[in-house]
Amino acid sequence: MRRMTLLEIVQDILSDMDSDEVNSINDTVEAMQVANIVRSVYEHLIDNRDWPHLYEVFALTSSATSLRPTHMIIPDNIEEVEWFKYNKKKVTDVNDRYDYVKYKLPVDFMELVDQRNSSVDTVDVITDPTGITLNILNNIAPSYFTSFDNNTVVCDSYDSAVDDTLQSSKTKCHGKRLPVFTLTDTFVPDLPDHAFSMLLNEAKSTASMKLKQTPDQKAEQYAITGRRKMSQEAWKLKSGINYPNYGRQGKK
Repeated sequence: MRRMTLLEIVQDILSDMDSDEVNSINDTVEAMQVANIVRSVYEHLIDNRDWPHLYEVFALTSSATSLRPTHMIIPDNIEEVEWFKYNKKKVTDVNDRYDYVKYKLPVDFMELVDQRNSSVDTVDVITDPTGITLNILNNIAPSYFTSFDNNTVVCDSYDSAVDDTLQSSKTKCHGKRLPVFTLTDTFVPDLPDHAFSMLLNEAKSTASMKLKQTPDQKAEQYAITGRRKMSQEAWKLKSGINYPNYGRQGKK
C-alpha cells in the first residue's frame, strides 16, 4: 500500500463512515476527532513493536565547557542508545581509532571514579549539575560511560593532550529515534509502506466504534490480518539484529 498523508487517511475513514467530505482535517469537529484517533492508533503501533526503520546512527553533542569535559548530550529525538564509539586517536596517531565506550550503571560508574586519587595531576575533579563530584582521568580517551538523568552521557575520562572536551565530531552512536506525530494535513506517519494498511484499518475500526458506535467488521477483519502479518515480519537482515542494551530507554 502506498504511503498516505494524514488528510488522505482521514478522508478515507470519513468516506467509509458516510460522513461529510473535508478538504482539511480542521474543516469539521469529526475530521479532527478522526485525526486524533489516527494518532492514537499510530502511537499504539509504534509502542508495541520494535520497528527497524526507527534505528539510526547519530552523534552526541559536546558539553563545550571545560567545567564538564566528559559530559555529552543525547539528541532530543533519540529514545534509546544502543552503542557508542569514540575516536581514541592520540596526538601521535596518523589514523583514526574508533572504539566502543562501554556502558556502566550509575552505581558501578561511581564506584569506578570514586576509587581514583583526586590529588594526582592525571585526575580532574568535575562537578556534575547534580552537585556530585566525579574523578575524571584527563590523560586517556573514554572507556566507560553512564547517564544520571537519561539525557546526558557522562564519560570516565578524556585526553586533554588532544582536546579540552570530548568532541561531537568524534562520536558515532546507534540507537532508536522517537517519531513525532503532527496534526497537519500533509503529515505522513513514519511507518514502512507495508504498515500503512494496518494503520488505516485499525483507525477505521476504532473510529467506527468510537464515533458511530457501530463496529466496522470488514476493517476489523483487515486489521486482524494485518496484525498477524506484521507479527511475522522479520528484519531485512536474516535473524534480525541483536544490539547490546546501552544507555537510556523509554523516553516519551
